[in-house]
Amino acid sequence: MDKLEDMASVCEFDPITGDIPATKVEITVSLCVLYTQGVESKQWREFGRTEVIDNTLNPDFVRKYILDYFFEEKQNLRFDIYDIDSKSPDLAKHDFLGQTFCTLGEIVGSPGSRLEKPLGGIPGKNCGTIILTAEELGNCRDCATMQFCANKLDKKDFFGRSDPFMVFYRSNEDGTFTICHKTEVVKNTLNPVWQPFTIPVRALCNGDYDRSIKVEVYDWDRDGSHDFIGEFTTSYRELSRGQSQFNVYEVVNPKKKLKKRRYINSGTVSSEFASLKSCTKSLFFTQIHFTVAIDFTASNGNPSQSTSLHYMNPYQMNAYAMALKAVGEIIQDYDSDKMFPALGFGAKLPPDGRVSHEFPLNGNVDNPYCNGMEGILEAYHESLKTVQLYGPTNFAPIINHVARYAAAVQDGSQYFVLLIITDGVISDMAQTKEAIVNIVLLAGGISSRGKLAERDIVQFVPFRDYMDRTGNHVLSMARLAKDVLAEIPDQLILYMKSRGIKPNQTPPDYSPPGLSPTPTV
Repeated sequence: MDKLEDMASVCEFDPITGDIPATKVEITVSLCVLYTQGVESKQWREFGRTEVIDNTLNPDFVRKYILDYFFEEKQNLRFDIYDIDSKSPDLAKHDFLGQTFCTLGEIVGSPGSRLEKPLGGIPGKNCGTIILTAEELGNCRDCATMQFCANKLDKKDFFGRSDPFMVFYRSNEDGTFTICHKTEVVKNTLNPVWQPFTIPVRALCNGDYDRSIKVEVYDWDRDGSHDFIGEFTTSYRELSRGQSQFNVYEVVNPKKKLKKRRYINSGTVSSEFASLKSCTKSLFFTQIHFTVAIDFTASNGNPSQSTSLHYMNPYQMNAYAMALKAVGEIIQDYDSDKMFPALGFGAKLPPDGRVSHEFPLNGNVDNPYCNGMEGILEAYHESLKTVQLYGPTNFAPIINHVARYAAAVQDGSQYFVLLIITDGVISDMAQTKEAIVNIVLLAGGISSRGKLAERDIVQFVPFRDYMDRTGNHVLSMARLAKDVLAEIPDQLILYMKSRGIKPNQTPPDYSPPGLSPTPTV
């Protein structure tokens, strides 16, 4: 496995179902099953199952799925939810409650790496929603072994004492919490001593020494309506001290504290012992913006002839469309609104026949955005019907156009990618090199007027090397997309480091100035 900085890391995410209307669906025992899909066979294979949770319409699963994550690949996922009726492992013997489909990149690329999707699969029925969260695991492979006890917890049961258990939550980058461990239930006592348990440090805090850990204490009820006793917060650093006066926590019920003036706490929880080791983590949470620019020069050939790279074959996509779809379908998962500026260059435009090297494919100068890959392909095909292929092949205008918007974002919250699809030699090489160097975000080892660019983030990939003579375009385009996008994670990390932007920051949303904020290379 590569390191996290290579973005080919292990990714952990939690399936959490919720908001299932009680009037329509009755859940006794719920289970979430994850399926992954092969690139070549397209067959779904079961990857793993969560634990079974009973008596709740809003299960919060503890068990996580750990997957290898590759930025440059499209990793299709399917989540199926079941109502478990028996101990049989055969899913056909249980009630299907709904399913959803997405890609791993779609989860990672969502704001806060949190994706909420409706469950479907049952015609005419509202199946509820599922919330999927992702977090790249830290390099730490240590495990923490801990034991806790409590003293004088609140009595919640009318007959007998409480049946307490604890729930541990890891704090996320966006301020929310994700469940990471549940203790066993200790019956009929207000002074429980829970069994020691071992948990990966990366699951507890992802290697962040000071990340907040929230602990809730409940009284267990058979019907699933567990009574809340109270809560407290701690951290990896505090727990590492082991048994001491600093590891005795007041269990506080916020509602009781507001209502009762003399309320102090609902008991205390102490750490009996803890065996922990420190670790570090390096990760950036960045929104990626994607723009595409297409070559409309005459060297591509007449679009009405089959020899043209722009030939509009009614039965299959041309080379431009295949390349665009292969790359775009992967990178679109990292752009939350799925709206992409699509530009063209090297054509004569109606009505006066002027030559343009930066025109919107949809014809709207004020709003060049297209809705998803299908919107870009539609605008591309419409442009072929209205413009005249001409020349020359100038890159500089397109690069300068999109660079203006990238230059407005310096805090690391946004990263801009420009895909240029072209057929031939660059006509304005000197101007293109200067445009790249001036951006300062781009290239390396390229000099212009005595200036040297900081980094190499220009990637040239010859499309012809990926054409499959057998006609198996699925695999060949997957390889193309992988090679086109493979360097982006390293380029992103190098940019962040060169600007001194620290990992784990979540900068505020950015609304670029002007009418057409467009990504750059």
